[in-house]
Amino acid sequence: MNTGQASISRRGFLKAAAAAAAVPTVITSKALGAPDGTPPASERITLGGIGMGGRGSRDTGALMHDKRVELLAVCDVKYGALHAWERKGFRGYTDYREVIARDDIDMIMCGTPDHWHAQVTIDAMKTGKDIFCEKPLSLTIREGRKMVETTRAYGRIFSCGSQRVIGDYGRLACAARSGRYGKILEAHANPGGPPRMCYLPGKPIPDKTIEWDLWLGPAPWAPYHPFRCGRAYGLSGKGFRTWYDYSGGMMTDWGGHKFGGAMHGLGMDHTGPTEIKYPDGKDYEYLTYIFANGQKIVKSNRQGYLCEKGWAEPFPGMQVPPPGLRWYENGAHSPHQDAVNCIIERRRPFRDVEYAHRVATVCHLGNICFRLKRDLKWDPDKEQFVDDEEANRLVDRPRRGPWQI
Repeated sequence: MNTGQASISRRGFLKAAAAAAAVPTVITSKALGAPDGTPPASERITLGGIGMGGRGSRDTGALMHDKRVELLAVCDVKYGALHAWERKGFRGYTDYREVIARDDIDMIMCGTPDHWHAQVTIDAMKTGKDIFCEKPLSLTIREGRKMVETTRAYGRIFSCGSQRVIGDYGRLACAARSGRYGKILEAHANPGGPPRMCYLPGKPIPDKTIEWDLWLGPAPWAPYHPFRCGRAYGLSGKGFRTWYDYSGGMMTDWGGHKFGGAMHGLGMDHTGPTEIKYPDGKDYEYLTYIFANGQKIVKSNRQGYLCEKGWAEPFPGMQVPPPGLRWYENGAHSPHQDAVNCIIERRRPFRDVEYAHRVATVCHLGNICFRLKRDLKWDPDKEQFVDDEEANRLVDRPRRGPWQI
């Protein structure tokens, strides 16, 4: 297939149709349901996994633990990750467009690098698919808003994975919101640093290892280097999270968890800050976000809530959750179960795309502040910087070739 095409080619459709025709039509007992609680095929959510290395593989496995989910197809541009799932008996693809073109798939798990999240999920929703997408939601603020708009326009369910918003930081937020420590003054989070530009030289592409042009997708063209597309975690320079063209760094990766927990605890995850203060070492030691009501989120070296009576800590007999927090309202114990419940019941999940977008926006705002090295003013309703053309140019980025959303 020509990877430069913006839609699936006729050849791709014919290949998919041929594969479907080859599937046996014998109705097994599992298709009719099973004593272990597996529902019949007509009642199961059919899943396509896109981005099957690392976290995407674990997300797919977690979704498959739910007996209501049936995996039908997997997709990855790295042949090692793809073949690992093909050896388990699943149909594999290197081009995600062939997966989303299948009308027998209900749900897409998107576990690609960050720069692909918007393209994959928006295209999938336009074909009628519901979404579970790994955090961070987006590579830019404008991408995130477009993902929200597409979700609503096409009536889809979109859940963004961030289990730590519920788990790791849930008790801290509940303690802060209990009233025991007085008014919350500041939430502190320590997600890590921003990405940097990549100047790695080109290297030969090892045979049958990766579809490089498809890996780049909407990102600027660059020569292959294994450290550009590596899965190494952190900012070591050996994985995609290090590089500006493909990720927001640890600011967005861990920020999806830690800023997410902070915003949810403050009750600010439906909006955004109005000011972002650059850490100049004088007035502000740390990057600081100020909200319209005066509350702050500080990117410091700890995670928690500073209240009038000190730092909030979980305590015996603490109510979990107190009124006003959305933890566990959907009756799920993980973001994966929550996503499945909400797809079946057609309601918004705990980490609905709007909340995920607001959290990702805070992460992106911090990266823009670090990039410009100065204070910023932000309008969270219009989602633009106030009287700042230079900053507003960073709300979105150009997309390569046919990869438009």
